[in-house]
Order: sequence, then C-alpha cells, then structure tokens
Amino acid sequence: MAAVDSVLIVGAGTAGSALAILLARAGVAVDVVEIEPGPATHGSGITLQGNALRVLRDLGVWERASAAGFAFTSVGLRAPDGTLLAEPPETRTGGSDLPATLGMNRPELAAILAAAVREAGARVRYGTTVTGVAESGEAHLSDGTTGRYDLIVGADGIRSAVRGMLGIDVAPEPTGMGIWRLHTRRPKEVERTDLIYGGPCFIAGYCPTGPDTMYAYLVEQARPREAVGDKCAHMRALAEGYGGVWAEIRAGITDPARINYTWFESLLVERPWNRGRVVLVGDAAHACPPTLAQGAALCLEDAAVLAELLLAADRLDQELFDAFMDRRYARVQAVVEASLQLARWQLDGVRDADVPGLMGRISAIVSEHP
Repeated sequence: MAAVDSVLIVGAGTAGSALAILLARAGVAVDVVEIEPGPATHGSGITLQGNALRVLRDLGVWERASAAGFAFTSVGLRAPDGTLLAEPPETRTGGSDLPATLGMNRPELAAILAAAVREAGARVRYGTTVTGVAESGEAHLSDGTTGRYDLIVGADGIRSAVRGMLGIDVAPEPTGMGIWRLHTRRPKEVERTDLIYGGPCFIAGYCPTGPDTMYAYLVEQARPREAVGDKCAHMRALAEGYGGVWAEIRAGITDPARINYTWFESLLVERPWNRGRVVLVGDAAHACPPTLAQGAALCLEDAAVLAELLLAADRLDQELFDAFMDRRYARVQAVVEASLQLARWQLDGVRDADVPGLMGRISAIVSEHP
C-alpha cells in the first residue's frame, strides 16, 4: 500500500504535473488545481539536461518530448564576434542512453505533461486554487469547496501561495541580472547551444527547440520590469554587439509578442519543506538563476523522489519527509549556490573564476541518481 490514498497538488507546472502522473498511475486519487485557465501557452524555450530527461523517461513521455524537441550533445563557447573558442562535450547526466541536452518550446512541454496527467487518471481543475490549507490536510478552494487529503503538495511556483499559508517567510530575491528571451526561427547552422560570455551582455546564447525553432537569450544588468520600453529595439541594440549567426537572429527581432523579459531570482527554503501534511516542491521550495540550466531538472527530480517514497511506504509521517529532505536538500542547495556563484562572478567581473571546475562539480552531482 502507498503512504497516501488521496493527494491535492496545487499547481500544474513541471513539478506538479510530474508528481500527479507518478501517483495517479499507481492508483492514488490525485486532484490538481491550477490557477491558470489551462496548460501554459506562453514562454519561449527551455533547456532540459540529462537528469531531467531521465525523469521524463520515467514519466513515460520521453518519446513525445524527444519528437517535439531538439537533442544535442555538445556546447560551443564563442567570442563576441562569433569565433568558436572551445567545444567541450556535455556530460550525459541522465546516463549514456540519453542525450546530454534537449531544447524544447515551453508550451509544448506543458502540453505533453498535461496530456500525461489526464491519461494517468488525475483530476485537474483549471481556474482554481487554494485559499487556505491546514497542516492536517484540509484545503479550502477558490470555487468554495473544501476537501481533506492525506497530503497537500504546494507546487505553485516561485511566488507560492501555499508557502505563505504555511507561515514560511521566504521570498524570491533578485540577483541583479535580467534576461531577454526570443522565440524565433532556427537558422540551419544552430544545432546546439552556443554561449558567449562578454560583449554588451553578461551572456549571449541560443538553444534549438525543434526542426525550425529556437530561442535566443541575452543577459544584462536588471532593469525595472515596468521600464523595459520598446522590447524589439532594446533587444536588437544588445544583439548588435555579437557576430556570426547573431546577425540572422537580430534580423528576426520584430515581434514583441515573441520576446519575454524576466529577472534572475533565487530562493531556498530551509529543510524541512513540509509542515504537517503539507509539503512544498519545485520552485515553491527552491529556485535559481538559469546559469546552469538545472531549474526544471530539480523540479522533476523532486516529484520523482517524493513519489518513490510515498509509494514505497505504508504511512505518512515525519520520517518520510525527513527521508525526502535527506535525498533532496544537499543536492538542491549545491545547485542553487553554484548557479548564484556563476551569476556573482559575472556581476563582479571576475576574470579568473574556475567556471569549468564549478560546472564539472555540479555535473558530477546531478549525474548521480537523486
């Protein structure tokens, strides 16, 4: 028997959807509430490293994701003028039978996960969220209903309402960087991620997301969100400082609807992530700037580990939550801190930082089974 018969998951993002699939597939009665009216339809691209792909395979959606995305096994480091400086192979953190990296359009990943949630038998209510939760497992919903569950999971993102309802006073902190992302047509030369450190921005890069699509990004000093002005003009001006394929990318910066601007933010909730029968997962518990492209992978791993523990135990108690923390906290903390360190080095203009060493250390950590 599983430790739980009924679970409420607040949030149908990456972590919430993955957990719903794994639990519902095993016969647990799973309700998912999502404040948005349907699966995500906005966003540019997402970079999924091997340890994320390993969980997608366990969810039974790897073939769909692979068909929708663009896989690659190396990364290029370039000078601002486009000259290739180095071509280090990427570590296959999900194992030798999976690619090192898969680029995807975010809405396509959301649609694949949403379909798998339905197929697993979980009940999803869009346009609904919680207005209150109790550590006993009682939940009050925005549609006026009340339910009692064996477990409530706050998977409601970096600005989690559930986190606040539990009295956990942790909020996302800006790192000082802002990122411009563009969803655009893929030039035929782009077959992997290439990164540029330097030039007008801290980072300039791109990632293929499908046969004809990619997303490009430029990371600069954070500016007030309300003062981004003409998105196309600003992004084109930043892109002027880069050569090679960036000339073609720059010519395609014409539609502000395809541009997304956000700040780099981070947070880490100290262990434990639960209060009674309510637990946080994913970005509700931890978030980091995308300098290591591990955000989605950490969310997927949370879901996989929590589901494994819940399905293997015969009761839900603090010992189970402590086991969850023993398998997640140090690993997550290492990734969050390393992601922040990379951002600080760039903000401070450190030229002799051991970036390859830091990246290698994190690759070794996430290559281990969570």
